[in-house]
Formats: sequence, C-alpha cells, structure tokens
Amino acid sequence: MQAPIGPAATPELVVAVSNAGGLGTLAASWTPIRRLREQVRELSAALGAPFCVNLVLAFEQRERLVGVLAEGAPVVSFSWGSDPEMIGRARDAGAYVLVQVGDATEAAQAIGARANALIVQGLEAGGHVQASRPLTQLLRQLGSEVRVPLIAAGGIADAASIREAQDAGADAVACGTVFLAAEEADVHPTYLDRLLRSGSRDTILTTVFDGGWPDAPHRVIRNETVDRWEQAGRPDPGRRPGEGDAVAWRNGEPVLRYDEAQPSRETTGDVELMALYAGTSVRAVDRREPAASIVARLSSSL
Repeated sequence: MQAPIGPAATPELVVAVSNAGGLGTLAASWTPIRRLREQVRELSAALGAPFCVNLVLAFEQRERLVGVLAEGAPVVSFSWGSDPEMIGRARDAGAYVLVQVGDATEAAQAIGARANALIVQGLEAGGHVQASRPLTQLLRQLGSEVRVPLIAAGGIADAASIREAQDAGADAVACGTVFLAAEEADVHPTYLDRLLRSGSRDTILTTVFDGGWPDAPHRVIRNETVDRWEQAGRPDPGRRPGEGDAVAWRNGEPVLRYDEAQPSRETTGDVELMALYAGTSVRAVDRREPAASIVARLSSSL
C-alpha cells in the first residue's frame, strides 16, 4: 500500500501504484470538494483495480466523505481519529474501511466502530505521527489481541523492514517515504534532493512545524528551521526565531516558517526551510524512479 503523502500523492501516482498491483492512496483531506469528486471519478475510470482515499479526522471531513462515497471510492482510510458514524456510512456504501491507529486503545476503538482492517503506525513513520510506540512492538501486541488484518506503517522501504513487519504479525505493509521519490509524485526538486541524501539519523520527531495543525507530532528531515529553534532553547510558539517570516510561496500563498505545508513542485522561495517530511525509511531512498518499479521491488519481498 502507498501511504497518503500529502500533495505528493497525485492521481497519477495512485494510478501507477494500483496498476502495478499495490494499493494507491489519494490524500484528500484538504482538496476542495468539487475537485476531489472529479479526481475520484477519474481514478475510477482509469483503474480496473482498487484504490484508496484517505481522510484525516483531525479536521472536519463529513462532506468530503459523502462526496467520495457518491463517486464510488472502493477503499477509504481514516487517520487521526475513529468516527463510528463515518465508518458506518462508508461501510454501508460498500467501501472497505481502513483506520490508522497508533496504540492499543485506538485499535480497540476502531474495531468497535467496525473498521475492516487497521493501519498500524509506528514512531518510525514520516509526516504526522499519531503513534506512541515503535512499529514492531505495537504489531506484536495487536497481533494477539485483534482479529482483523494489520497493515504495518512506519520505517518500511526494503526487504529487511518488510520481513521484520511480517514476523511481528503484519498482513500487509504501507510505505510512504519511498514513494516521495516516485516520478509521479509531486515533490519539489530541493525536497527530493534532501530525501536522496538523508539517512534515518537525519530525521527528527518534533512538533515545531505546527502552523495549520497544532499539537500534532511529525517526523521531518532536520533543517535550518529545526536547528535554529533548538539552538534558541526550543521556545514555545510566539517566541521562536524567524516566526512569522514568509520563507516560501505555494499556490500563490505565503508559507510561513513553522507552517506544516509540504513543498510541491510549484513551491517557490527557500524550500529547504519548510517541513521536509520523511520517515526513518529514508535510509533506503537513493534514486528517483517510476512508482511501478518501487511496487515491484517491495512486492518481491512479500
């Protein structure tokens, strides 16, 4: 499974992954409703294989859910929350429902709400991280407690990490960081360069990029923004160095230092100062290549 990776998860990437035998995921949480419905229609027409639409429940998503279900999305995933009414609506519409969880309590809530399967996220994941424990620890616990399929997410990008997840009880794997380097992904060249040059130790789990999504831990590649904040003693919002400065522009809008915005191709300005999301699996990202090649390499390990 290709994890939702923000604006990098273009419809082209979803098509490429699903056509190659994986499960592509459209990150839909901030897409305008009309455009989102068009995208789901286009994906349905282009694919003879399933695809997934992800919605982040830290934000209001009911209208988007109604729209994607009306367009026939076959798989829906929810992260950062478990809403029984929304899960029930998706299942009643015939969708297969995945819920991302970061601990045993969230897993129990998702199963109680009738999730078909769980995406088990570990601390190793890139982007926004709801996990509280390393992936294999949580997989082993849930494997003995639940009876639904478990999809492992966080730090997975090669044969060794796939085998480790399987040994811990995973039925499938979700990979995000490795697909940032796919040719079909919408990733700024500066961001891509940092991905290709970074290792696991270059990532940090922090809360510093909180503009637009406060109090949500996230894993990023360390950069000057992180370094300056740490050197200043990790001050609270409102007292951070350079806070309020426009460091880049995306879609004609300024990106302020500490915003949660992710650099896409059309972003201009000092992109390296933005949130460069990546999991510990960035260690295995060493080239740009077609998504189909990534799927083939990963699936050969299953």
